[in-house]
Amino acid sequence: MSTKPLAAAGRLVPLLRAGLIAGIVVAAVAYPVVAVTGIGAKATAHAVESKTRLLATALPAETSYLYAPDGKTVLTMFFEEYRQYTKLSDISPNMQQAIVAAEDNRFYQHHGVDPKGVARAFVANARSSGVSQGASTLTMQYVRMALRDSATTPKEVQEATAQTPIRKVKEMRMAVDLEKELSKEEVLERYLNSAYFGHRAYGIYAASEIFFSKTPKELTPVEAATLAGLVKSPSQYDPASSDQKEATARRNYVLDNMTRLGYLSPDSVAAAKTEPIRLRLTYPPNDCASVPEKWNSWGFLCDYLKNWWSAQPAFGDNRLERLDKLRRGGYRIVLSMDPKIQAAAEENVGTKGNTGSPFANGIVVSEPGTGRVKAMAVNRTYSLQVNENPLSSNPEAGPNVRANYPNTVAPLMGGGDLPGYQAGSTFKMFPMLAALDAGMTLNTTFNAPHSYRSEIYDGWQPSNASGAMSGMQTMWSGFGKSVNTYFVWLEEQVGAEKAVRLAEQLGLRWRTDVDRDHASPAKANKWGAFTLGVSDATPLEMANAYAAIAADGRYCEAMPVAAIYNRDGTPATFKTPGGIEREVAKPRCRQVVSADAARAATDAARCPTGDTPAKGGCGGWSTADSVRGTVGRPVAGKTGTTDSTRSAWFVGYTPELAAASFISDPDNPFNAVGDGQSQIPIAAVSNTLRDALKGKPVRDFIPPSDRIVG
Repeated sequence: MSTKPLAAAGRLVPLLRAGLIAGIVVAAVAYPVVAVTGIGAKATAHAVESKTRLLATALPAETSYLYAPDGKTVLTMFFEEYRQYTKLSDISPNMQQAIVAAEDNRFYQHHGVDPKGVARAFVANARSSGVSQGASTLTMQYVRMALRDSATTPKEVQEATAQTPIRKVKEMRMAVDLEKELSKEEVLERYLNSAYFGHRAYGIYAASEIFFSKTPKELTPVEAATLAGLVKSPSQYDPASSDQKEATARRNYVLDNMTRLGYLSPDSVAAAKTEPIRLRLTYPPNDCASVPEKWNSWGFLCDYLKNWWSAQPAFGDNRLERLDKLRRGGYRIVLSMDPKIQAAAEENVGTKGNTGSPFANGIVVSEPGTGRVKAMAVNRTYSLQVNENPLSSNPEAGPNVRANYPNTVAPLMGGGDLPGYQAGSTFKMFPMLAALDAGMTLNTTFNAPHSYRSEIYDGWQPSNASGAMSGMQTMWSGFGKSVNTYFVWLEEQVGAEKAVRLAEQLGLRWRTDVDRDHASPAKANKWGAFTLGVSDATPLEMANAYAAIAADGRYCEAMPVAAIYNRDGTPATFKTPGGIEREVAKPRCRQVVSADAARAATDAARCPTGDTPAKGGCGGWSTADSVRGTVGRPVAGKTGTTDSTRSAWFVGYTPELAAASFISDPDNPFNAVGDGQSQIPIAAVSNTLRDALKGKPVRDFIPPSDRIVG
């Protein structure tokens, strides 16, 4: 084995002022020896080969796009690095030629490493006692970028970018090996999609759009030379800075090289060099706060999408991994919402003109049988700018804490980490449904007193809201009039724990320590007040739970998307615990109660709305008898208020849609909305269902069987 190259390196190293330069030179000289003789540990060589094979198939991080339901209108994007992978056939030849002229004149002559470039850089750097020239080819640069971008630990990032002889030698080895796996065109395509051009533009698609508001296919020679000149030093040559002197000089250098390589004529370049750099800057939207103003309310559904995504095992093992996948995975995501229903929801909760109230009035509309969220609106402006919001109404919040209105990004309708709001008598649905599914009948009768002492619940003694609720009640009349004592008694008969577990099967989660304690196996059967809705819930949960009843007892997980596509256009999938591969965006449904029990619950739930049940009588009056007339078609639902009317609810549904609306102060649950505003959720749901279903065929509910009527 010859030692001359190494000896030469030893003589020249003293000429260098910095250890960094020494490393580069030693690597450059040592490389031919390593390449020819195979010196180096077998394990290291094997590791390099394995990594090279990985880089041959690896793709850089790519921006994910969120689309409106039409699948075409971009609402916003999610990215750490703004990038859209672009095939070489969709990149102007001008750009292909410019990057070769700027970074690697001999790209088409070498095989990954340019020996002439290495020698030239070695001599130039030795003479200047510094780094005056580099020897990295486009292929070597791509290897470095790919290693950095595929790194999963800080150590791997450091190893990919460290200025050491060993790293340089590995990079050279991998560049040579990579060009055995990929053609020049493939290397060039990957390079152009990986390079950083400044202004958060990663890859040529982003650079073309951000700097010139056009596609890579449309780039002129001058524009291509400008972008190619950026790669060497994006900050130094930034043409968007106030002084374009260095950017222009760098562009002209690239144009001159394009002439020397025969890509452009001397005359055309001479004329081009006299032109100023003309930019048309575009700033791409990122994350939910960038949803266009005309669709501002859609920001809440976008935010729910992010929270939903972060809980999906299909995208990683934990929240951070999943959100990283969203920002780097190049997904195409289509929202589930229906623009017509969303517009109706926005109109009926006053998103445009009623945002200045401490009381949040929100609504969620869900689709029975799929769980897809069709609308999500609240009387708030989706915005991060909260500095001018008034101070919080909660005296315990502190002296400088801002309220959540008019601007907020808090997940007030659910899907996030907020506990929600006490939902009052809307919870009466759960013990009734549990009783029906356990074999009890709609005609189950109890002489409900005004006040009822429960021995099962250790002497707890609830009472009704009105003396007019006393007397003989069935499930129809008890539900229609919201008779507390009837439902406490009914819950005793079926067992409070069964009602609690059924609510869990219908999607409810306990988010406060108090609720979790009461719902625990040791205490659930003593949770008598559960039927009165003392637990916190969100409108998203309640709309989806009632949607399951509309779907004959088939519960579907809440879903904010209609479709999710991978970067290659295939549907995103996951494997179930049983090993079955399923699309992430497909409804995930299961039968929770029998269809007959759900139909019976719906028959009773027609009573609160002023509708007429198929099999029984409502007892003469109800808590929301205007609903049927407003909706104009068969409708079921339930009102709910809490102590002192701190919050008020209405959950209503037809065979096609389920909607839940609330009014409460999210900052201060003790700031009561009052009886005067308890009709607001009723109106919001009624009007939204009416408007959303306008022009649709009228469908009736399927009546329950005679067996369950009793």
